[in-house]
Amino acid sequence: MRRSVTVAAETVPGGLTPASRAGIGFPVSTIPLHPEGDRAFCVGDLDYEVPPELIAQEPATRREDARMLVLDRAADSLVDAGVADLPSWLRPGDLLVLNDTKVLPAKLLGRKPTGAWVEGLFLAELRAGLWRVMWRGSRRLRTGERLTLGDGRATDVSLTLRERCGPGEWLTEVDPPCPAEELLNKVGQTPLPPYIHRATSGSGQEASDRDRYQTVFARRPGAVAAPTAGLHLTEGLLAQAKARQADVAYVTLHVGIGTFRPLRVERLDEHVMHTEWFDLPPPTASAVAACRDRGSRVVAVGTTCVRVLEATACPDDRRLVTAQTGGTALFIRPPFRFGAVDALLTNFHWPRSTLLALVMAFAGVERVQRAYEHAIAHRYRLFSFGDAMFIC
Repeated sequence: MRRSVTVAAETVPGGLTPASRAGIGFPVSTIPLHPEGDRAFCVGDLDYEVPPELIAQEPATRREDARMLVLDRAADSLVDAGVADLPSWLRPGDLLVLNDTKVLPAKLLGRKPTGAWVEGLFLAELRAGLWRVMWRGSRRLRTGERLTLGDGRATDVSLTLRERCGPGEWLTEVDPPCPAEELLNKVGQTPLPPYIHRATSGSGQEASDRDRYQTVFARRPGAVAAPTAGLHLTEGLLAQAKARQADVAYVTLHVGIGTFRPLRVERLDEHVMHTEWFDLPPPTASAVAACRDRGSRVVAVGTTCVRVLEATACPDDRRLVTAQTGGTALFIRPPFRFGAVDALLTNFHWPRSTLLALVMAFAGVERVQRAYEHAIAHRYRLFSFGDAMFIC
């Protein structure tokens, strides 16, 4: 059920530090916070306090049971709703764009000769038998050190650390060589974000995590983190969307380790964005063109889809996209001007993250700050297994 709400002007405990709010609640102001030529948007604008109890440790019982906060830009309002209501927020002719990447079981356990365990995250297979891996406690590891892979299920596979190749990252030789996906499916674990804690790594919990930290439409393996907005959708919801004459198209963006890395600069224009592999196939480019021909909206499910769509926008008409495959390092932050995306389904994001910067660029800094204050005050669940926002 939809419910329009107004946010009072007082400071919300645990929320973002608001800008001047005298006389301002909802409806949301339509005046841009940082127009062209104003001060540079800073990382500090992305700060807010995270109530630990709101960090979702488990997904909703059913995917569609998650709550959904709607930020309606045209109506300048917030609406408390649920993901199950999403089809009712779509219009006939809308195009839902989904990321069909599949999360690899990329979390590794390596045992040192001393018997101590080292946790790693598979990042890439460079060639047969040579991986790029991020190892926790990497400073204590040494070139040439050998680890036994697995938790007792694959003691015949050893890993040799050949050389450092980045912060915490090692070129790691696998012996005997084995295709990465095949081996990870045998001994890898679900690479949950570090803020999701597990008291046990038992098979039942791992099976549940492997199912729920994956979208129902995942089909192209390669990600080490989930496109979390898509976790809420079910075949039933997609069928309802189609019944409302909405269309569905797919892109692929393999979410990389950069999604976990906080911003370490004070000016966002100093940040070097990580590169992620993507594919926007010809049928999706055609679907976007058809959507424009009928005067409808492109609705991105997740920030990963936003990056792909905006990275492939046509220079002469940014409402259209071109079919492309490659890598994108596009960093979307205020005052980015969107062309390919008209609405966005997304989760609530970590402070000082590039994802939150993207959302603020799309909806406006003050609008998003107030929306997050409202979400925290009304006990929305945060981050990967948390609730959703629909920005339209």
